[in-house]
Amino acid sequence: MYKLIVLFLFLTLLSSCSDQDDVYVNKPLDFEVPSNFPDLAYNIALNPPTEKGFELGKKLFYDGRLSSDGLISCGFCHIQENAFTHHGHTFSHGVGDNIGTRNTPPIQNLGYQTAFMYDGATTHLDLQPIIPLTSAIEMNGNLTTIVAMMKADKTYQKLFQQAFTDGAINTENMLKALSQFMLMVTSSNSKFDKYRRNEMGGTLTSEELAGYALFNAKCASCHATDLMTDNSYRNNGLAVNPQINDVGRFRVTQLATDYYKFKVPSLRNVEKTAPYMHDGRFGTLESVLNHYASGVVNGTTLDPILNQNGSLGIPLSDIEKTQLIAFLKTLTDNQYLTDKRFSEY
Repeated sequence: MYKLIVLFLFLTLLSSCSDQDDVYVNKPLDFEVPSNFPDLAYNIALNPPTEKGFELGKKLFYDGRLSSDGLISCGFCHIQENAFTHHGHTFSHGVGDNIGTRNTPPIQNLGYQTAFMYDGATTHLDLQPIIPLTSAIEMNGNLTTIVAMMKADKTYQKLFQQAFTDGAINTENMLKALSQFMLMVTSSNSKFDKYRRNEMGGTLTSEELAGYALFNAKCASCHATDLMTDNSYRNNGLAVNPQINDVGRFRVTQLATDYYKFKVPSLRNVEKTAPYMHDGRFGTLESVLNHYASGVVNGTTLDPILNQNGSLGIPLSDIEKTQLIAFLKTLTDNQYLTDKRFSEY
């Protein structure tokens, strides 16, 4: 009789734990806009990040089963220690060892952006993942197949139930969870940020301050605000690669004025995101500055800033290049690069 009573109590306890799991109350995640940042562009009220929404988005981000070969996850090309880029790879890699035609962009501060991809192919963070997910070259995923996989997975069943009021395992909630994860991947604690906010650890050297002054004079018109981008599209005078002939923004708008224009990238963590430009043609920051100083190619859509009074490019001495690079390295945010919240394991 005693054994029966103990067994009954044990089963009751298990049932109670199960009930607690079923009625888990999802908790909101604290999201604060840093004081030196502009306002959010993403409407966070429509998809506020929560503990379980973020956890679900993170699992999706690192799950290779979203691709057709079961191996290529979002995290395959977006590696945290390299500011979520595919460091050292000129072009992004995909299923079947396919190689794309563009360099993998970083994932940071996406909630402050108004458009995504180098050509602005989508203007909503919730929709952005569809492009790499369904690209035949990248993940080659099938949304119907992905939903079926998630519905058959017990962990996904539980996470969707906890993360969303309706508990539905569908494409909409999957994309919202991915957005919650990407929204939280914020870089705002570099040495430069601490300098701007007058915090401890934010003292810049004389060389870094000289580089910052040069940056404000010669670079900040495009790499604007503390986000280091104005989110515009510009032709920065790169010679066209005839083997690819990437027409940039024109592919989206079909306007002749947009030929060879690409989205101005943020320079945050730029020390860690080589190679550079949309096609990864430059391996070092020195090469990038050499391009602007003496490698700009004229064209009908070249940004006027790079063609002043018939003089192409941005004049830079060797000393100025050294000072600029010293400043750019203050944009490295080691907290963001090592934050366990964002890592796979």
